[in-house]
Amino acid sequence: MWYVYILRCADGVVYTGSTTDVDRRVKEHNHKKGGGCTRGRLPVKLIYRETYPTRSQAQSREAQIKKWPRQKKLALISHNKSTLKNIASGFYLE
Repeated sequence: MWYVYILRCADGVVYTGSTTDVDRRVKEHNHKKGGGCTRGRLPVKLIYRETYPTRSQAQSREAQIKKWPRQKKLALISHNKSTLKNIASGFYLE
């Protein structure tokens, strides 16, 4: 199994990644062995994950989410389908 995960950094930044072991990866981030983006933003906290059967599928989803604006990522995390739909359609207004 592969996972796509989203972390919230201490400064509020959300970070998206993929791995086969989410718990191990979160520990690595918190011990400055994760992505460079998180190293100066510790600690990080896991706030979302999805499961995929293959690495390819997980990495495709990770790439998709990384292109999204922050508001859409937060809508995904909170399972807010109407906001997700509105942002996807280009009609989202803050």
